[in-house]
Amino acid sequence: MKEYKRIVVKIGTSTVCHKNGAPNLRRIESLCRALADIKNMNIDVVLVTSGAIGVGVNKMQKKERPKSISGRQAAAAIGQCELMSIYDKFFLDYGCLCGQILLTKNITDDIQGKKNVIATFSALLKMHAIPIVNENDSVATEEIVYGDNDTLSAVVAEYVDADLLILLTDTDGLYDSDPTKNPKAKIVRTVKSIDKVKSIASESHSNQGTGGMITKIKAAEIAKEAGIPTIIASGKDPQILYDIIEGKKIGTLFSVN
Repeated sequence: MKEYKRIVVKIGTSTVCHKNGAPNLRRIESLCRALADIKNMNIDVVLVTSGAIGVGVNKMQKKERPKSISGRQAAAAIGQCELMSIYDKFFLDYGCLCGQILLTKNITDDIQGKKNVIATFSALLKMHAIPIVNENDSVATEEIVYGDNDTLSAVVAEYVDADLLILLTDTDGLYDSDPTKNPKAKIVRTVKSIDKVKSIASESHSNQGTGGMITKIKAAEIAKEAGIPTIIASGKDPQILYDIIEGKKIGTLFSVN
């Protein structure tokens, strides 16, 4: 079993939120408890979370996401406050400090901006805090966004020199065909050649998130180039993180060898 020193965990909107956009408190608490316990194993943890816009829309009592950029930015601003408040409460309940980092692509594409971001991560980890990362949707426009937190999580994994990237999603992993169309679809346990699986990936079926299996494969590709393996697994029960840390065959592993 590999001993991890630092992991990055990304959780998607459909996992963080109920279908109506309200935060899934039971699941978030379970996630925080598992991450806090993993941190107690002397493993550094970085969390990349989606859900700000969904939580904001729900708090504003809207039935659907705003269509305008400014409307989505406002929903993100409101939702990010709510989401961080929830994370902060649960992590404190389990004895963990946490700190928020909001990023956009124009910051990380800038040489000095990238150095500043890496320095912030380093400082938080030295303070034994859990950095909680999201794209800064409250100011983001099409020109400066990553567009999905899968890609962002792979960039973060590289910045913090992680041993493993874990993408928690609403499926059990990568299947050899679309499981929503083919009931006989089988999960792919290990991927060594990413090029060979790109053709079987499909777009997200969720109306909440912005990504899909395609963006997760792209994230795994970015992580692999940095020498970091990636696991895609179900986030329905965050306690699955224990199985992953213990080396059990969970979800789909994108190996670096």
